[in-house]
Amino acid sequence: MPSSDARILAEAAVPTAAVGVVAAVISGVVAGGKGAIGALVAAVIVILFMGIGLYVLQRTAKSLPHLFQAMGLMLYAAQILLLFVFLAAFKNTTLFNPRAFAFTLVAATLAWIAAQTRAHMKSKILYVEPDSTASSTGDKPDKTERSS
Repeated sequence: MPSSDARILAEAAVPTAAVGVVAAVISGVVAGGKGAIGALVAAVIVILFMGIGLYVLQRTAKSLPHLFQAMGLMLYAAQILLLFVFLAAFKNTTLFNPRAFAFTLVAATLAWIAAQTRAHMKSKILYVEPDSTASSTGDKPDKTERSS
């Protein structure tokens, strides 16, 4: 993973983890130990889903740039649907507090999206790859002739 991609991943994961910790503390106070566990599980799920999605999207951008936008839209839709599936699957669980789980899942997802958007806006990523052959040989690019 290139350094810019790793930086964007870290800049999105750290605030999301912080939101998860805050949510775990609040859920622990409000709902006890099961609330804290639910909040931590939700934060981990969001970081895993969104992190894997970011990795897949960056790989797609490098190998199939013409599919980047469509892949991004499909990926975000799939992630949101999978998060709803997790909400439905753990709706009546006794392992942790489902309400703390659901609120943290939503809060952590929003935190990830906001942090990733901010990281992309701050990063200075080239959207056009410079021609490496002309710069490595020291030659100037060929001029094209205009037809009159």
